[in-house]
Amino acid sequence: MIKTYSPKASEIERHWWVVDAQGQILGRLASAIANRLRGKDKPIFSPHMDTGDHVIVVNAEKIRVTGRKLEQKTYYRHSGYPGGLRATSLAAQLQKHPERVLEAAVRGMLPKNALGREVYRKLKVYAGPTHPHTAQQPQPWEITPDEIGGSEK
Repeated sequence: MIKTYSPKASEIERHWWVVDAQGQILGRLASAIANRLRGKDKPIFSPHMDTGDHVIVVNAEKIRVTGRKLEQKTYYRHSGYPGGLRATSLAAQLQKHPERVLEAAVRGMLPKNALGREVYRKLKVYAGPTHPHTAQQPQPWEITPDEIGGSEK
């Protein structure tokens, strides 16, 4: 009889990856990042464990979107008080807090439970080209069209 393999926490090897978001399409990039954070690209992937790697994203302010999303896509937040609903367009969010756009896209693609929150903590997003994680020796990650599920033109 063949037994199902389940990885132990001590067997999980985590790497640090740095990806440049300049010119990348928002949703496709977020999907590739979510898969890498969960560890779906590893042969030891297990849906009930965090087997993924750390991902650093730079140049989040230079991300691309398709169609009319800059005007039409809206982000909502609520203060908790009556009448406290605030709406912000994607264009305004990219101007003021460009890292939050990618963070929200990736968070929406992760599980909505404790495991998803644990996986999300391994994502670091920066608006500019620099990051403070050089001590972790991140490897550059060039995202290919087959990783994002589409063909780049």
